[in-house]
Amino acid sequence: MFTGIITDLGTVRRVVKDRDTRFEFKTSYDTQTIGIGASIACCGCCLTVVETGADWFAVEVSGETLSKTTLAGWREGTSVNFERALKVGDELGGHIVSGHVDGVATLIASTPDGDSRRLTFEVPESLQLFIAPKGSVAIDGVSLTINEVEGRRFGVNIIPHTQAVTTLGRLRSGDHVNMEIDMLARYVARLLQKE
Repeated sequence: MFTGIITDLGTVRRVVKDRDTRFEFKTSYDTQTIGIGASIACCGCCLTVVETGADWFAVEVSGETLSKTTLAGWREGTSVNFERALKVGDELGGHIVSGHVDGVATLIASTPDGDSRRLTFEVPESLQLFIAPKGSVAIDGVSLTINEVEGRRFGVNIIPHTQAVTTLGRLRSGDHVNMEIDMLARYVARLLQKE
């Protein structure tokens, strides 16, 4: 479990494609404190650490994950948002995030809004019912509040701090992002389907 509060902005340092794909990430985390088998959210995807080095860690990714996320397009040098798994007693600064990506959204527009930026995303049709004004969403692992919704599109504001310390400040129209809907919305929709 995670909170959607990014604690490191790293990069892909190496990609090895075999039966599964291995990503090695450069990080500012103290990798001596990262155990093998630990979960780290990488742009919102909960991935398992399989090896660490002095300033890097490695994960292995299945074809299923590559087909449902933006990871298939990651190359050496790609910027990646990191969040370590939540510990009991940690501050819940964002919202509960599972690290299970529900789909890929597309950035439609990025416009200035004071010192902030207003980002407008379009989601797959299968996810539009889970998006609600003032609800939560995780975009590339970042916990955000939805401002408005119109059909398959929704808008969020990104403050200067978030622009500087996450990948969201680098997004351009047409870019794809990993999206996780709010966990509560997922379960409410499932309960309503049973009626």
